[in-house]
Amino acid sequence: MGLIKISMKKIAIFIIVVAIFACTKKPSSITETKKIDEPQGVKPKDTLANKPETFSYKEGDTTYVMQKYFMVFLKKGPNRDQDSLTSATIQKKHMAHLEKLHLDGKICIAGPFADDGSISGMVVFNTATFKEADSLAKNDPAVKAGRLIVETHPFWAAKGSALK
Repeated sequence: MGLIKISMKKIAIFIIVVAIFACTKKPSSITETKKIDEPQGVKPKDTLANKPETFSYKEGDTTYVMQKYFMVFLKKGPNRDQDSLTSATIQKKHMAHLEKLHLDGKICIAGPFADDGSISGMVVFNTATFKEADSLAKNDPAVKAGRLIVETHPFWAAKGSALK
């Protein structure tokens, strides 16, 4: 059991590190300074109330802008005994839901875990509030069907980071 916990912990740490680098575009240089009042992905018509929470700090010649994101862990739910046709239909609707959220700019990255643990996958939401991210996650057809349950956590990531 201890080995499984260590593996899950390592996976969770890996996902958090990946998510930190996945949510925004790569800066043109390491010393690039971003304006804190213009978070990426926020349309000019948006009000201050629905912009993601950010802060900045300076280290040497580099100013880092940190943004609050919301990581949702998709866990195996209590209702996983559907027949294969029903299960495939739910999965198709789940994927369509994630695609729409991506196209709407609400998520940065999503994907399944590669092991057979109790956490099936994760989604990183780029929303202004915990409530919005949690609500969007719970509106997933797989969650509504009980195949998945969600666990939502706020976390900070540097803007301008990217997957390599």
